[in-house]
Amino acid sequence: MFPTSSQAKCWMFGSEQVVQKFREKANRGFINRYQEQGRQGNFLSLQEEQDVLGYFQVKMAEFCNKFKPPMPKAVTGTAFHYFKRFYLHNSIMDYHPKEILVTAVYLATKVEEFNVSISQFVSNVQGNQERATNIILNNELLLLKELNFQLTVHNPYRPVEGLLIDLKTRYANLGDVDSLRPDIEAFLDQVYLTDAILIHSPSQIALAAIIHGASRKKQNL
Repeated sequence: MFPTSSQAKCWMFGSEQVVQKFREKANRGFINRYQEQGRQGNFLSLQEEQDVLGYFQVKMAEFCNKFKPPMPKAVTGTAFHYFKRFYLHNSIMDYHPKEILVTAVYLATKVEEFNVSISQFVSNVQGNQERATNIILNNELLLLKELNFQLTVHNPYRPVEGLLIDLKTRYANLGDVDSLRPDIEAFLDQVYLTDAILIHSPSQIALAAIIHGASRKKQNL
């Protein structure tokens, strides 16, 4: 159950401002550690870090969408959670997002029981696949530690299915409820590029997706 999960207790935050404070602390922490060693350099601002992370989140979505064999949505959603959680407490100046990205997706495939071997997985990675394998295996334990080994993720996809079944059984006059799916899926794809999954519960996001899909079809719920 989501209310008693580690996600609800440890990885949900009251507002976007609270989330940004964690990121600001990670950014400032890296700079302070660097300067305490008597070293100087050009550092990324918090906004610059967020811009880079935003770019790599888009790349993560593209990687998951193009993955062969086709990747279940739950795997993609879980990977986004891991990626976002990692960079709440770490700076991209410490850990390259490209490396954490592929590690997060690979870990998500195992947690969500999407059975692909490491060789199958890296066949989807452009470039040197042996190097990609080493990067993933070397970073997997780091990612696990930064997630505090709290790996179970509740995504909005299951609540969406429950709400759609509810609409079909209670509101037959709505017509073809499944016609809402493309707009619902598009909405959820965009949600994962934001901080909404760190602030709002899966059921809230699912309800928002349903309402969005209905409004796009001019359906009044």
